[in-house]
Amino acid sequence: MSGFAIATALTGLVGVRHPIVQTGMGWVAGPRLVSATADAGALGILASATMTTEQLRAAVREVKSRTDAPFGVNLRADASDAAERVRIIVEEGVRVASFALAPSRELIARLKDAGVVVIPSVGARRHAEKVAAWGADAVVVQGGEGGGHTGKVATSVLLPQVVDAVGIPVVAAGGFHDGRGLVAALAHGAAGIAMGTRFLLTSDSTVPDAVKARYLAATVDDVTVTTKVDGLPHRMLRTELVDSLERSGRARGLLRAVRHAASFKALSGMSWTRMVRDGLAMRHGKELTWSQLLLAANTPMLLRASMVEGRTDLGVMASGQVAGLIDDLPSCAELVDRIMAEARATLRGLPLAE
Repeated sequence: MSGFAIATALTGLVGVRHPIVQTGMGWVAGPRLVSATADAGALGILASATMTTEQLRAAVREVKSRTDAPFGVNLRADASDAAERVRIIVEEGVRVASFALAPSRELIARLKDAGVVVIPSVGARRHAEKVAAWGADAVVVQGGEGGGHTGKVATSVLLPQVVDAVGIPVVAAGGFHDGRGLVAALAHGAAGIAMGTRFLLTSDSTVPDAVKARYLAATVDDVTVTTKVDGLPHRMLRTELVDSLERSGRARGLLRAVRHAASFKALSGMSWTRMVRDGLAMRHGKELTWSQLLLAANTPMLLRASMVEGRTDLGVMASGQVAGLIDDLPSCAELVDRIMAEARATLRGLPLAE
């Protein structure tokens, strides 16, 4: 483990050595990756949206059996069973709860009353201001470079906006993969960086080798934003599926959506009613077609096809633009050590005035 460390408001808040967060990526951020990240001195976040509540409890216990270091669990705030997942987090003594969408004031209060650190992820200043006013302990702000659902504002513009607007620690996400990026984020006033694609591309990640190879071969231009998966801007690698969705008409898109939805229903045990309800919750005020609504409800199935089954032709591969800059698969320990060493070298090389 690197001997160089940077203490920030984030490290003090969650009890980790380094101001680095591994994000809660569905089907990717499982016990092995999270525990390896935690052991490396960073904050690992377990992805729970693709787990049943029973699987979540088992996964939390597996992480705890692998490491004594702090870690977190990522939740979907709009999930119908969010309260049950919060209960599991509290009962199992998880240190951090992160959210892909703004949690309700009530959920934040319940977690904070139990001593859990609450860190929502946002993509706009107004959302950061809202969760800060509701009592969130910190916030992850993702710029448009980030993978998955994303916005249009670049991290370099959005980050200082949020830092200036809230009085809680801000973690920068979108476009980070090395020590130079960490120093840049700290210079903007962030308390650390969060990375998804970079941790996906480690030897501790359980993503199939064929999928990792697809990421490693990608250039910056191979990462695209499409609304054809679920009606919302979604940054991912361009694949055969993405091309097909963008070419297909409404009838063909609906048929594909129903097929994927049926598969996810069988895998998750969800009812059709709950799937439609969850899909509606993901609309965020957008006007979605029925095919987009079903795809929104079962996007996890599209992710599973690639991240678990290795089907690069049929699956969705969420990706930040930074994939075009990554060309190796270090362990989490090697990655974190490298980032901190690069950060130290960058700080020493700055032409600071006397």
